[in-house]
Amino acid sequence: MDTQQVSAPSRAPSAGVVHINIRLTDGYTVISNRLSQHRGLSLLAIGLGTYIQSLPDGWRIGVKALAARFPESEARIAAALRELEQHGFLRRTRERVGGGRLATRTESYNHPEAAVRGRGRGRPAAPVVPAAARAVPVAAAGPAGGPAPEPVREPEPARVPEPEPVRVAVLESEPVRAPLPEPEPEPEPEPEPVPVPVPAPALVPAPGPRLVPTPTAPRKPRVPLPAPQRPTEGLYAAAAGLLAGLHRTAPLFLLSEEDVRGLVPGVAAWLERGARPDAVRAAITDDPPVPLRHPAKLLRHRLATLIPPPPPAAVPVVPLQNCDHCDRAFRSSVPGRCRGCRDARACADAPCPTGS
Repeated sequence: MDTQQVSAPSRAPSAGVVHINIRLTDGYTVISNRLSQHRGLSLLAIGLGTYIQSLPDGWRIGVKALAARFPESEARIAAALRELEQHGFLRRTRERVGGGRLATRTESYNHPEAAVRGRGRGRPAAPVVPAAARAVPVAAAGPAGGPAPEPVREPEPARVPEPEPVRVAVLESEPVRAPLPEPEPEPEPEPEPVPVPVPAPALVPAPGPRLVPTPTAPRKPRVPLPAPQRPTEGLYAAAAGLLAGLHRTAPLFLLSEEDVRGLVPGVAAWLERGARPDAVRAAITDDPPVPLRHPAKLLRHRLATLIPPPPPAAVPVVPLQNCDHCDRAFRSSVPGRCRGCRDARACADAPCPTGS
């Protein structure tokens, strides 16, 4: 007896991810598993590489532009870009443009190995010479100025004669009738698969255009560098020592003598307002941008915008005085009598209401 074949719909796995895919007709990007499942890249680098491959040509993907688009810091985004460069998914070069300026050219690769092989094959190959034209070169003229001999050609390989086909006489006979195949049993109808409800995709609002100010747009006025209200030599000396020693804890902030001289009033204003030197050092040097091109400009901006408020003014204390009449203590800015003695004297000097 034939074995009965049972066909049933495939069951969903009991654990792990279950893909519920909908056929896309627009708004999608083909991403290679070489990037999405790379074992040497971090999750941030994989996500950033996927986002870059989904962008159209000409889109800005600098560190500052990506930091404005995503919540990660500029340092983490720069590290992810370096990972993509190390594994060949990204290539950044500097090119000269008009006016003596430099521009960054960024190339994104979805198949780094194939791109490397394509660049290797870009060299011109040697021309192919046919076999009939290959000859042994000889001198241009014969001995004693005689005519030049003909070029010696390579001998062609001898051809092996092909064997003649053997003819076999075939006697005519009656055609052999093949047995008819037995009819196969009709397969049983397969049960219809149970439709799985597919959730409706969530509507994600399309990102609006980024508003970038034009080069001629008016800029905000520069915040002036603060200065102490009561400058002293000790205050300025402490501020200069703090600025000169920044490179010990933050090597990127190695300042020149002129930069230290220009930033001393700002640090002195912080110290005058009660800020400790270690707090000032941490506030002006923590989390610098990558790369840091102008340390002095960054310090000037942070000293001007992050300065703490001045401490509250102290309440004046009224001194104690001794009463000239009863020797009782009372608070007053000038010596004299207390309130009780002043009231008693005012009562004594007033006229009697009965007139007697």
